[in-house]
Amino acid sequence: MGILRRLFGGRAPEPKPAGPARNEQSVIVHLRLSDNDFGTTEERDSIHDLTSELERRIDKAAVGEFDGDEFGGGECTLFMYGPDAERLFDAIEEPLRASAHARGAIVIKRYGPIEDSSAREVRIEL
Repeated sequence: MGILRRLFGGRAPEPKPAGPARNEQSVIVHLRLSDNDFGTTEERDSIHDLTSELERRIDKAAVGEFDGDEFGGGECTLFMYGPDAERLFDAIEEPLRASAHARGAIVIKRYGPIEDSSAREVRIEL
């Protein structure tokens, strides 16, 4: 407990769960790379520029969080979570479609927690 809180009272803030536990829905983007491994350095740098823009859009719209990316096997997967997959996708759709990496990309909008194997999913091919 902080010294000011002990002196002046008050409740400690309740911890918020991180990641998907707090945000039940998700948007997962699969970007194809130019090879069957991790893509080129230029590709990875360009995708990181894209993810910075997606994260900025998500934060500005206050619709969830950008949770990271994963490179390997000839693709880059982007992970985004929020309480509403539609609003989350709406926030990122414009810069995502404008990106050179969108050609052949697959977007999965998932309407439920990752643990729920019966959650509805919508697949979008860009």
